[in-house]
Amino acid sequence: MKKIFMVLLICIITQITWAHDAHQQMAFPRKWNIESTHQTINGTFYLFKNNTVFIENNDGNIKSFSFNDLSLNDQQFVQKRQANINALHAKAKPVIGNSINNQFTIKLYLMVALLIFVAWQFFNAERKKWLYVMPTVLVGGLVMSYSFTSKTLKKSTDITYLKSAFDPFRPNVNTRWDANYFYVESIGIPEHEMMKGITSWQQQFPIPQCYIGTNAWSIPLNPVKASTPVPVNQQHFLRGAIAVAANGIAIFNPYTNTGVDAFLDGQLDEFGGHCGRADDYHYHTAPLFLDIKTSDILPIAFALDGYAVYGSLEPDGSAMKTLDANHGHEGTNGLYHYHGTATAPYMIGNMVGQVTEDTTLQIIPQASAKPIRPAGTPLKGAVITGCKANTTNNGYTLTYTLNGKTDSVEYSWTQAGNYTFNFYASGVKTTNTYKGTICTVPNTVGIKQLNLSNKIVVYPNPANENLHIGLTDIDSKQITNIGIFNLSGKQVYSASQFENIIDIKGFEAGIYFIKIKTNQTEVTQKFVID
Repeated sequence: MKKIFMVLLICIITQITWAHDAHQQMAFPRKWNIESTHQTINGTFYLFKNNTVFIENNDGNIKSFSFNDLSLNDQQFVQKRQANINALHAKAKPVIGNSINNQFTIKLYLMVALLIFVAWQFFNAERKKWLYVMPTVLVGGLVMSYSFTSKTLKKSTDITYLKSAFDPFRPNVNTRWDANYFYVESIGIPEHEMMKGITSWQQQFPIPQCYIGTNAWSIPLNPVKASTPVPVNQQHFLRGAIAVAANGIAIFNPYTNTGVDAFLDGQLDEFGGHCGRADDYHYHTAPLFLDIKTSDILPIAFALDGYAVYGSLEPDGSAMKTLDANHGHEGTNGLYHYHGTATAPYMIGNMVGQVTEDTTLQIIPQASAKPIRPAGTPLKGAVITGCKANTTNNGYTLTYTLNGKTDSVEYSWTQAGNYTFNFYASGVKTTNTYKGTICTVPNTVGIKQLNLSNKIVVYPNPANENLHIGLTDIDSKQITNIGIFNLSGKQVYSASQFENIIDIKGFEAGIYFIKIKTNQTEVTQKFVID
């Protein structure tokens, strides 16, 4: 009886430390109404991504439909279904945190208890009985040790690390995340001048894109190395992005969908970018110039396989080490990262992480650009000399030379999404109008930005760890003083020069005022620390 009791006790202990639970969510078929085609199908909700709903029909085939093409009732069903999925993901964030620490602590206590039990048996049990007990104890110990080693919990990418790369480019970029992906939202328009210097022009023009909500860029939080890295070349990833820059601009394969090196072909501007057939601005080379935006050594981009891209320096500030065939290497922290260079392959030689490439040769999930007009055609011999924003920041004037003459295109848009293009060629004006959608970059849920002036932005509000100060079209040297005051008027922070991040972790919760002085004026704004 005692032998049976001991065996049962050891089995219970090892089962507690080894076992895990599983959850499966049931899916039920329903009738879907596709209003755009006036058809009805029976099927089960499969996936909602990039504003596309995937439905598995009764034959087991997956069909996809635009979310906007569904009936209002079906749209509400999808939104509720996705909300439930997101809630489940939120509950399952267990790769790091207290839940893992608690599980490890419980296992450790049980292991200690087993060792004490073994010691007690060794010193108190009869030697003959010990010969029967020992094999069971050894088996139990091996099983428990397996629960500590073989079932290692996977650690996700540090959210703070990801955010640090994109934060300097707020408010033009917004970030958020769930259990699986880190999302980057933008309208695809950088702060620098676009298109200037292009000598092989397809008559495309940079316009805002809605990389927002379900159409945001998705960076895997748990990158996994591929057993065989897939090359970034003329056979793979010829459509869509392979990475997203820290300023929210997509980065494409160096080779275009026609198989030519876009840089060597003269298709790129001074910053390595141009517009696609949807008038979507993107880079084809590494955005090395982003390195100068911050004093810290931060990633200039993240590949869509989840791994970071650095400039010419290592994360610790040292000179770039020798690159492997993938155009990167492991850092001193054991994490893999790529590097950008001025020569081919410019950024990524092979996609180190596991990615899914669809039949159109693009990585999925993938944000998509939406055209508002037919794609342009090559204008042979044209050289773009400038692309300047208008005074109301709702359009551009693009100038180019052709056959010794200078022509231009003036285009703008309204908040209602009405686009007007005025083409001036050889003294003749042609006007075309189009209908599109205008988006704004949202702020993370629960956070809003404080507009101190047209040139200074402070965020987030409420804040709890760091307060960020962003400058637009203003030199940081113009900032002469930054002060933070509590409601009593007591100054709790002061700086005589510009600092883009202020550590407020030691501040008490409450209402504060920040005063920023420039050479000409002083602006004050209220914010909350929670």
